[in-house]
Amino acid sequence: MDPFNVSRRNMLLGTGASLAALGARGIAQTVAPPVAPAGGRALPPPPTPDQIRRLQWWHEAKYGLFIHYGLYSMRARQEWAMEKEAIPIPEYEKYAKQFNPKPGFAREWVKLAKAGGMRYMVMTAKHHEGFCNFDTKLTDYNSVQQGPKRDLVREYVDAARAGGMRVGIYYSLMDWHHPDGAICANDEAARRRFVDYTHGLIRELMTNYGKIDILWYDGGMPLNGAGWEAERMNKMVLDLQPDIVMNNRNLAVGDFSTPEQRILASGNGRAWESCMTLNESWGYDAEDDEWKSPRTIVRNLISCGRDVGNYLLNVGPKGDGTMPEEAVRIITEVGRWLETNGDSIFKSDKCQPWRPSYATFTRTGNTLYMHVHYWPGGDVSLSGLQTKVLSAYMMKGKQAVKFTQDDYRVHITGLPMKAPDSPVTTIAIECESVPTQSLDPELRLAKPRGKVGIEI
Repeated sequence: MDPFNVSRRNMLLGTGASLAALGARGIAQTVAPPVAPAGGRALPPPPTPDQIRRLQWWHEAKYGLFIHYGLYSMRARQEWAMEKEAIPIPEYEKYAKQFNPKPGFAREWVKLAKAGGMRYMVMTAKHHEGFCNFDTKLTDYNSVQQGPKRDLVREYVDAARAGGMRVGIYYSLMDWHHPDGAICANDEAARRRFVDYTHGLIRELMTNYGKIDILWYDGGMPLNGAGWEAERMNKMVLDLQPDIVMNNRNLAVGDFSTPEQRILASGNGRAWESCMTLNESWGYDAEDDEWKSPRTIVRNLISCGRDVGNYLLNVGPKGDGTMPEEAVRIITEVGRWLETNGDSIFKSDKCQPWRPSYATFTRTGNTLYMHVHYWPGGDVSLSGLQTKVLSAYMMKGKQAVKFTQDDYRVHITGLPMKAPDSPVTTIAIECESVPTQSLDPELRLAKPRGKVGIEI
């Protein structure tokens, strides 16, 4: 992943005023309609009919498990250890001989993803370190010829399919191990060799494992899209996997955008997926205990659902393939919440309401879901709703709730003082038409006020 976007704290410090107010809570979410990307670049073109067809399942899936797993998992200091610590290649290659995931590791990953309510998975086939977790004829720096003596991608793909999960493969174009990886930007002969090598590895991944649902590129440095021959690369992939979806990190347009460690909707109907770490690290870091809470994960899911984006949540397994215990606890708790409230996420349409401060919203048709993340007890309110409310009920237990509505607010009363659900309580508000919220200050100013002064 991008080394400059690893820290959630650093991300929050630089995302501008709209997120600064939320930074104290550690939540990144969009609060305004999307705009053109920074730097004045044009928005990507709207989706083609073929992209709409290929992306249909992906839009419905909404939530996936991202897995960074490689030799760096043995080092246990995040996935950039080789580069950031300037570890010599012969020293780093020792991990390839020691690397030996336990039997059944991939089945445990799938079990966790299913318990978490996730619908698809993405595993690193090759990260920037250059080690291939799959059987390849193009290099002996792979899991079949080194320590494991097994095709780890094969084990993952088979386990995911057996568990009914959609299968995604991550591939880093950048390569710190290949002799041409560092010089290909300034040496045409090296570029030719390295691009042929890269296309060849991708061809193997797209040929040898049956149907692949997602190709998740990363590591576009040091070449540009023309240097990688990215459009030719994508054409090859589509010829081999006509139903696949691809991101844009090989520097071609691709099918979807990938904001990293932030939630930012694309414009022009562009599909997008926010990828985030569960703690501060992509690859396993034994000392990283900055875990996001289940509430934070649920709120991020809600924010993605509100703007019809996907959420790809990353965990870095330990060297033997075991998931960190805290990651299992958090993901499983979120999965329990989705058992009750999943319809408010997986069936969500684009949603406009976003106030008050203690709640966020998703929408399905005319039903507005009010996700109360800081339970105030007794009552909640929604101001400026521009449609009539027909009924309201708690998602937990489907119990009807009382409400009143006037020109200024919907007031839901008679609620229990303690939150009925954890980590977020959701109230379904069924409306006469598509629910929108007016943020016009004139509406607030028109509200009747009390008298000031004392009569004599």
